[in-house]
Amino acid sequence: MSITATIRIQESDFDVGQEIAALTTGRTDIGAVVSFSGICRGSENGEPIAALTLEHYPGMAEAEIKRHADEAMSRWPLTGLTVIHRVGRITPGENIVVVLAASRHRQAAFQAAEFLMDYLKANAPFWKCEESRKGTSWIEARDHDDAAAARWTKS
Repeated sequence: MSITATIRIQESDFDVGQEIAALTTGRTDIGAVVSFSGICRGSENGEPIAALTLEHYPGMAEAEIKRHADEAMSRWPLTGLTVIHRVGRITPGENIVVVLAASRHRQAAFQAAEFLMDYLKANAPFWKCEESRKGTSWIEARDHDDAAAARWTKS
């Protein structure tokens, strides 16, 4: 059975439980769903955060995520895949991203979800601006995110 990844970039929030149900309802070929949901923290390095504003390049961001989703589906025997990433102003406690990887067995789902999150953190074309008492500042890429993504590179 050929699967197609569900990829959405949206301003509105999402319900992780509803997204899992949408992926699994009526399916008997799924034995495991691994979910990762990223949530906006209320502080960074001990400093309170009022909000994050995420921007993206429409069309390019979706295409890049799809390219990595296709790679995940070719590397692991997945039976379903959902990636939702929010843009716009997001306040502490709100969802930012969810990755749902489904397979017959858990190991493939865990690896695919981790692969996609490492990519999203390090290389996806999103830009984050952080609001705090000090004002606003753009968040720079972090070396540990790059290192996490690099481990998936085929030699």
